[in-house]
Amino acid sequence: MERLLKNIKIAINDKIYVKDPESSDLGKRIIEHSILMIDEMGFESFTFKKLGAKIDSNESSIYRYFENKHKLLVYLTSWYWGWLEYQLVFATNSITDVNEKLKKAIAIVSKTIVEDNAFTHVNEVLLNNIVINESSKSYLTKEVDQENKEGYFIIYKRMVNRLEDMIKDVSPSYEYPSSLASTILESTLYQHFLKDHFPTLTNCDTTKTPSSFISDLVFKTLNQSNHG
Repeated sequence: MERLLKNIKIAINDKIYVKDPESSDLGKRIIEHSILMIDEMGFESFTFKKLGAKIDSNESSIYRYFENKHKLLVYLTSWYWGWLEYQLVFATNSITDVNEKLKKAIAIVSKTIVEDNAFTHVNEVLLNNIVINESSKSYLTKEVDQENKEGYFIIYKRMVNRLEDMIKDVSPSYEYPSSLASTILESTLYQHFLKDHFPTLTNCDTTKTPSSFISDLVFKTLNQSNHG
């Protein structure tokens, strides 16, 4: 999979950025160090001025790539879901058993992330931390409806649709496939957050993973629907 990903460019909606950061060394440095800094200090404390100082570049040069830090966060979360989508497609494409396909998909989207080295300017482990801790800030805004119309969240929505289709294959009679699919993705982030910060609020730990919990939840729900 790593060899395949090295030849892939993750396509992000060009309305999110002013200039494609993948098109230059400076753009890639902006992505690389913004991930490092947001993970370290949090999105609220992160600024383009601090980023410019870190990469030894003018703050104005960063604005040539992103209009503001909100759009940078949307870009980073979109990149993450695009990266995960490729893994999902590659890992499930040849699986014919519908139950095994959905199980594999859940395992992919809810696993603990390890760095794959296919994209040298992106630390996927730290980016995963950002998605867990900060991604809700990319859409909990007054502009979310307009940004949704402009396709800012298309990759995330496509991930939900892929899971929805797999759920329908397992249980055609289940009434809430889209709701369950979006719950899978959001519960994944939430359970990882609880595990790291509020361990008394979850049963997930090093042995009982979010992946095993979500898989148990989904298949018991679908089995009940199938035999109801």
